[in-house]
Amino acid sequence: MTKITFIGAGSFGFTRKLVRDVLTFPTLADATICLMDIDPKKLGFIEKAINRIVTEGRYPARVVSTLSRDEALDGADYVIVTILAGHMDIWRHDIEIPMKYGIDTNIGDTRGPSGIFRAMRTVPVMLDIARDMERLCPKAVMLNYTNPMVLICRAIQSETKIAAAGLCHSVQGTAEMLARWIGAPMNEITFTCAGINHMAWYLEYKWKGEDAYPLIRKAITERPEIYNEEQVRNEMYLHLDYYPTESSGHHSEYNPWFRKRPDLIEKYCTHGTGWNPGEYAYVVNRHAEREATWETQITDWLNDPAPLDLERGHEYAAYIINGLEGGTPFQFNGNMRNDGLLDNLPRNACVEIPVWASRDGLQSVRVGSLPPSVAMLTGLTSQLEEMAVAGILEGDPRKIFQAILHDPLSSAVLTMAEIREMVNEMFAVNQGYLPTFRHTDVEGNRPMRLLTA
Repeated sequence: MTKITFIGAGSFGFTRKLVRDVLTFPTLADATICLMDIDPKKLGFIEKAINRIVTEGRYPARVVSTLSRDEALDGADYVIVTILAGHMDIWRHDIEIPMKYGIDTNIGDTRGPSGIFRAMRTVPVMLDIARDMERLCPKAVMLNYTNPMVLICRAIQSETKIAAAGLCHSVQGTAEMLARWIGAPMNEITFTCAGINHMAWYLEYKWKGEDAYPLIRKAITERPEIYNEEQVRNEMYLHLDYYPTESSGHHSEYNPWFRKRPDLIEKYCTHGTGWNPGEYAYVVNRHAEREATWETQITDWLNDPAPLDLERGHEYAAYIINGLEGGTPFQFNGNMRNDGLLDNLPRNACVEIPVWASRDGLQSVRVGSLPPSVAMLTGLTSQLEEMAVAGILEGDPRKIFQAILHDPLSSAVLTMAEIREMVNEMFAVNQGYLPTFRHTDVEGNRPMRLLTA
């Protein structure tokens, strides 16, 4: 029986869908599903939900739950991680402090000052999990869904020996969106996509073997409803010639073009991003509403007498595990170490690349080079994130400051001195949550203090 462990299993909707998908494969129908979370109440709810799936699907699977990470990892074959390090009371500062300085963040969980500080709190926890895997299940494969993806996977892949791949929804989600725009069945689409997480690019996108980019350009330029669906990404494609993964809400934060002035936010980032206007209050209030209603929503789901929909979804994890267990080999885009896979991104950086999952393990596919028009932005972002990871691992505040100094949106809005002041303020509110850092500021002063000049 394959043991599949979920760390952060209390993420009710996500864990439920992943387990549903896993159990649809005959190779995995008798798996042991081990659920681990630090919140006993959420853990109890998800255990009931997974048992309902097993019962209605008549699967021979076994479900166990535990508050002990050691127990969950002991003997695991696969470890799926979906955690959040820190509560809203701390991560809201990732958005509020940059906003105070004029950096209007839309989502803030991936890169830039907000994403880097989230990583500073999260990487130590993820490394602890990976090192526990080295001790308790050294041959297991980690499939990570936790953001910020690049910074976490880079740290794990450099500091531990476990097999780890980072997974995201954006590649398959965007590919399906583009197919819909041109009226193509997804089973007739092929593509090559590569770059870094949330900033990968469709180097080829074909329908029945023919280049579909002319059809995509025609749809964007001639149909206002399609242009308005993804304004930021459509502008990037029209100017850079390759379509990027992830949503316009995310992408608007990753470059200097769309969020540096209020008029640009109104023009490009308000109506076509899939998110409310870039107000941190929306993100905070959305999380608060979810926290206030999750128990009622879960109870309603558990008590709903209607039969469950057990049809397999499109998340990568289940297909990957099936492939690794000897089922149909599966190609996906994963976040892997750049060991000669992309020539014009930093060697050993975390890159998002085609990967095969089969009985032979995880095998990354070499792509070569990104086109110059997209390599510059991607390369800069990858380099500054390499510096940020080094700063986290070494506990070096100055490297964190210098990484944020080169962040495209931060540098488009603020001076060097303003960025230094902002970073010091973010350090100050995070002091109790950064185990790898000494109590210093970006100038190396002790104890940590705000600089006024």
